[in-house]
Amino acid sequence: MSEPQSWHARLAELGLRLPPVAAPVASYVPAVRTGNLVMTSGQLPFVDGGLRRTGKVGGSVEAEDAAHDAKVCALNALAAVDDLVGLDAVARVVRVVGYVASAEGFTGQPRVINGASELIGKVFGKDGEHARSAVGVAELPLGAPVEVELTVELR
Repeated sequence: MSEPQSWHARLAELGLRLPPVAAPVASYVPAVRTGNLVMTSGQLPFVDGGLRRTGKVGGSVEAEDAAHDAKVCALNALAAVDDLVGLDAVARVVRVVGYVASAEGFTGQPRVINGASELIGKVFGKDGEHARSAVGVAELPLGAPVEVELTVELR
């Protein structure tokens, strides 16, 4: 882990700001802490309370657009972490899990979830290097094309 710094300041340097925490769409909380880990619930690409788009990647949604949606999901996950413990309490990102609503035959899930991973890398640098899964699924809640969850370690 590198020298402690303000992740909020790093977001600002990148011209990014955390959105309000997305309201749960079912019976769960946005993030939970256990010991020195925080795990987020799966975050959808909500912007201003609505989905950016719906559909399946490789069908009605282009992979590049879905990668941008994955970035939005990651920002929403960081907002959930910030709301629970404060973003500056994060020592490192441990794991990213991404789900991609995939049209039949679509196999570019890793490329889509790179949208989230690349954002994490820009914000956290070496402390953003993480384990990851990129999973193709038949459907996601509300017809979203992508969903991302994070596990972070606290200082």
